[in-house]
Amino acid sequence: MASILDEYEDSLYRSASIQQSRASVGIPHSGYVNARLEKETPIFNKQRIDFAPPEKINSLVVSSNQLCMSLGKDTLLRIDLGKPDEPNQVELGRKDEAKVYKMFLDHTGSHLLIALNTSECLYLNRSVQKVRALSRWKGHLIESVGWNKFLGSETNTGPILVGTAQGQIYEAEISVSEGSLFSTNPDQYFRQVYTLEEESGPAPVCCLEIERGIEGKFFIIATTRKRLFQFVGKVPEGTEQQGFGSIFAMHADHLPSFREFPANFGFSEIAFYTPKLRSNPRSFAWMMGNGVLYGTLDYSRPDSILSDERVWVYPSDIDITVNKPISIVLTQFHFLLLLPDRVKAVCTLNGQVVFQDLFLEKFGLLTRMIKDPTVQQIWIHTEKVVFRYHVQRESRDVWKMYMNMNKFDLAKEYCKDRPECLDIVLAKEAEHCFQNKRYLDSAKCYALTQNYFEEIALKFIEAKQEEALMEFLIKKLSNLKPSEKTQTTLLTTWLTELYLNWLGILEGDPSQRNLYLDTREKFRTFLSSPKNKDCLFNNRASIYELLASHGDTEHMVYFAVIMQDYERVVAHHCQHDEYDEALNVLSRHRDEKLFYKFSPVLIQHIPKKVVDAWISMGSRLDARNLIPALVNYSQSASTQQINEAIRYMEFCVYQLEETQQAIHNYLLSLYALCRPDSLLSYLEQAGTNPNRIHYDLKYALRLCAEHGHHHACVHIYKVMELYEEAVDLALQVDVDLAKSCADLPEDDEELRKKLWLKIARHVVQEEKDVKKAMACLSSCALLKIEDVLPFFPDFVTIDHFKEAICNSLEDYNKHIEELKREMEEATQSAKRIREDIQEMRNKYGSVEPQEKCAACDFPLLNRPFYLFLCGHMFHYDCLLQAVFPNLPAYKQAKLEDLQKKLAATSQPSKSHHRPKDADTISLGKGQQSREQIKADIDDIVAAECVYCGELMIRSIDKPFIDPQKYEEEMQSWL
Repeated sequence: MASILDEYEDSLYRSASIQQSRASVGIPHSGYVNARLEKETPIFNKQRIDFAPPEKINSLVVSSNQLCMSLGKDTLLRIDLGKPDEPNQVELGRKDEAKVYKMFLDHTGSHLLIALNTSECLYLNRSVQKVRALSRWKGHLIESVGWNKFLGSETNTGPILVGTAQGQIYEAEISVSEGSLFSTNPDQYFRQVYTLEEESGPAPVCCLEIERGIEGKFFIIATTRKRLFQFVGKVPEGTEQQGFGSIFAMHADHLPSFREFPANFGFSEIAFYTPKLRSNPRSFAWMMGNGVLYGTLDYSRPDSILSDERVWVYPSDIDITVNKPISIVLTQFHFLLLLPDRVKAVCTLNGQVVFQDLFLEKFGLLTRMIKDPTVQQIWIHTEKVVFRYHVQRESRDVWKMYMNMNKFDLAKEYCKDRPECLDIVLAKEAEHCFQNKRYLDSAKCYALTQNYFEEIALKFIEAKQEEALMEFLIKKLSNLKPSEKTQTTLLTTWLTELYLNWLGILEGDPSQRNLYLDTREKFRTFLSSPKNKDCLFNNRASIYELLASHGDTEHMVYFAVIMQDYERVVAHHCQHDEYDEALNVLSRHRDEKLFYKFSPVLIQHIPKKVVDAWISMGSRLDARNLIPALVNYSQSASTQQINEAIRYMEFCVYQLEETQQAIHNYLLSLYALCRPDSLLSYLEQAGTNPNRIHYDLKYALRLCAEHGHHHACVHIYKVMELYEEAVDLALQVDVDLAKSCADLPEDDEELRKKLWLKIARHVVQEEKDVKKAMACLSSCALLKIEDVLPFFPDFVTIDHFKEAICNSLEDYNKHIEELKREMEEATQSAKRIREDIQEMRNKYGSVEPQEKCAACDFPLLNRPFYLFLCGHMFHYDCLLQAVFPNLPAYKQAKLEDLQKKLAATSQPSKSHHRPKDADTISLGKGQQSREQIKADIDDIVAAECVYCGELMIRSIDKPFIDPQKYEEEMQSWL
């Protein structure tokens, strides 16, 4: 087996050269083919809105699918994007030269603020058509608005923050009164809460954002041209409606935390990315003079919400002195910069420009870019045209960037549904781990890739990283399909070889004891893995050879147990004289075939334990298959050891109630050999019915005769009903035993007499005991003194038989008297019978004229009839009709024959010329014959009353309707 693996390693080196040649001609190492069947849709898909404004577009805002557009000097166009064909036009009603400076739309799309360049502000609610002036706001040029996303509604903004061009931050609230008879100012209050400053003094508040964190903490972000301020504080629960003054009051004496950058281009803008509707933003991008500050928002931080900040400088083709960015929008992985003639998308992961869209000069200069946070759509407009960008599958190439940043977990997360990309990430991660000498991690990753197996294996072999190679092979094996049987076999065998080599190295080093135990446990887990079970089982011969070549008997036994190859386990223990261990394996797994195979060996060394194990197996073992082991054992063993064999045979016979003849014959032979006392009791317990005896009678007889067990032989003769042989053999042992045998043929008096005569002859001729011979006469009533006398010698005097002869004569006299008494009783009985017959002949009965037939209920005297002693009367033909079907077949035939004869005797003679004497003689003979025929018919028909006799009793179980006529009868009732 080792040579096979060596050849395989050589093939790996040959294969590696092939891979290098493939790589040189550009053949990919991945098992996937990267081919795109059609052009992929870009991430940012531009769409021009089919809209031609009547006047130039000054400003455009959109939120919650509500779009508001300022046209020309005095027109406001509102469009519900869910119903784009129903635009709503509102006139501002301004007669002066005021122009729209900026517009602000809240997150619900209900509240619209219109800042004019004359430091005035107008308000328009979605539910009304009339623009309202905010008188308290007059005199302030509005630069930014921080909407309250937590308390705002469609009719009330809740406390909001307003930033001005002079650097002041005001808190305000706008409410629309529904159904009011009097016009009231919508602005509830307008009060200053803070002033933002830079080095030169107050600076315009470019952006405002209000966010709520955990435990009622609020974060307020405000930006100027160069600075980003954070105001953090708690608003007491229940006082949120009172506004944010308390938060700003905390910073009255000192500046809040802020980030400042030196460069500026006169303004700044901050954008946020919110993954889901009604959730908090997760990241931000602040466009300022030095670039874009990008980071995430961590609401768990105590003082600053900004986290993971980094500054991405503007692309090299952007010169802030010539074509500075106008607007910024943030998506999940990109921020988009609006330039006067183009849009650039920069990846937030690496700062690279991944998308650029150049606009034609005919559309004019780009004015503003905004994003609808609810539907994640981006809007761009010039003075003439409106465009919309759809963001599609933005994360499609994110995995590459994370991979290049060595953030492999994130890379795998973003390509888990694209196996070809996941394979590239895994290969890159594996190579990265390998270069950093993290070989085990590298092996785990390589096992999940589609890279060439030979190349990776050689890589670990050349680095002499056997442990990592094993990890790679294990992972690769776990990823194989059940149909890949060849690969599974190869990896399984190779892993076994590697484990054995590694264990052999560690076992000889005492300092590596813990590592050895850990590796051994891993190897055993590998061998016992359910996934590898079929492969190991099909190739167990090769595994056994590997284990044997390494001399690892411990794992050979362990592997044999896993493969349920208990025969090999037991054989191993027997070869090493570990008989108790072998028996424990047999007892634990209870395999009948293994018991049959190894019992001959085990019983030679641990007979009592083996028999105990047999008994514990109970009826699962066939004792006939164990008899050879017992025979070999008992022939060479002592009496004490034979007792173990007898113990198991007795268990089979008495506990399991075995009926196999071989078992009973073997037990009989053991009894005959060692336990004669138990032999007779066994035979007697088996009974005397040959049909219920399970041992071979002839074999038992021969066995007992060979060992001189005469009592047992007599018993067997009795069972075989060979009473003469039983008596002959019993007379050699005991006369009383012979007597018990002589009385057995109860139904054959002649044989009994013969047997008793044998006993008498033996007593007279062999024992010469006259008194015992006379005792035989009294024991058997069949023997007479005259039967025994011939056996006595001539010189015996009659005095010995006087009593017997007298008893015999008395018996004869009693018998004669008994015969006389019986004769007298017979004479008296015959006399009584004759008297009864005579009385019956003279008996008569009277019939009244109105009597009717019991069968047809017609007058009785109209036709010949019968009268029975019970009182029933029948016409002759009615009685015949009732009796005939119930007669036996032979009587029916006889009755038909008698009726024919009777009919024949009633016909007149055809001859008219016979002499008178001849006719008379013939008539006389005919009348006599006719009377005899009638008498015979009467004997058959009128033997008994059809209603009172046995005929009626026998008809109880007969159905009322003849089964053959049942269907016909049933149809007649339908």
